[in-house]
Amino acid sequence: MEIVKEHRWFAPLLSVLLVCILGIGLYAEVQQTQKNLKNTPMQSLSWSGNSSSPTYGDRMGTHNGSNRTSPIFVAAHGQSSWKEIMPTPLPASQMKQAEQVRNNVATGKKKPEVQHSKSAILTPPTTIYFTKTKMLTQDDKALSTWSYPVSAKELLLLQKIVMAEAEGEPYEGKVAVANVVLNRLRSAPFPDTIQAVIYQKAQFSPVANGRLRRVQPNQDSIRAVTAALNGHKAVPDNTCFFLSLTLAQDLTVHHSRTKVKTIGHHTFYK
Repeated sequence: MEIVKEHRWFAPLLSVLLVCILGIGLYAEVQQTQKNLKNTPMQSLSWSGNSSSPTYGDRMGTHNGSNRTSPIFVAAHGQSSWKEIMPTPLPASQMKQAEQVRNNVATGKKKPEVQHSKSAILTPPTTIYFTKTKMLTQDDKALSTWSYPVSAKELLLLQKIVMAEAEGEPYEGKVAVANVVLNRLRSAPFPDTIQAVIYQKAQFSPVANGRLRRVQPNQDSIRAVTAALNGHKAVPDNTCFFLSLTLAQDLTVHHSRTKVKTIGHHTFYK
């Protein structure tokens, strides 16, 4: 008992020492945790509302097998989850255009104006132009060796024959029918006027069966004729014949001429 009384201070001292040792250990652990947090990249941090605490990816910023670089995290509709928004890079062509715009702004340059040909807005020409081998566009009329004035009467007649022959055909098929008439106008074996070409005996069935007189051209037929008169070609300049293999009774052209192409129900020949 005397020994205990003499050393009664030893127990409190031992308790203090133990507390100090535990405190030092806990402090060291906290410091190490904070150091690890500082060294962990922010892009590897993600949080899902299904877990109670954030999880950390590796130093390369990977999580669940995906590569996450420079993410922006936003709250989604007040829910306890985060979404990663990845910026989509522009294609190289758009990047080049954007760079050009920035350069133009910096240098004060204006965007170049697009030059449109006068014949881009198609209207029926009053005169069409040819060489010996082809029909020309209005822009190339200086190269012509001869020209042909198109009267309002012949313009309507050309629109009507296209309508009568190709009403149910695609637009290019209508242009091709107009091309055939104009190719014949240029070609020596055929008559010298649009009217004479169309009314040549046994050439266009709507003339013989009266359909040509009855029809009125629709907008597609009018557009097709206007395009053909301005030089648009659905078939080559040497194409002077066409027929429907399912409707034609005389297949002489089919057996004696060279096929060029088929558009819709019509086959075209040279």
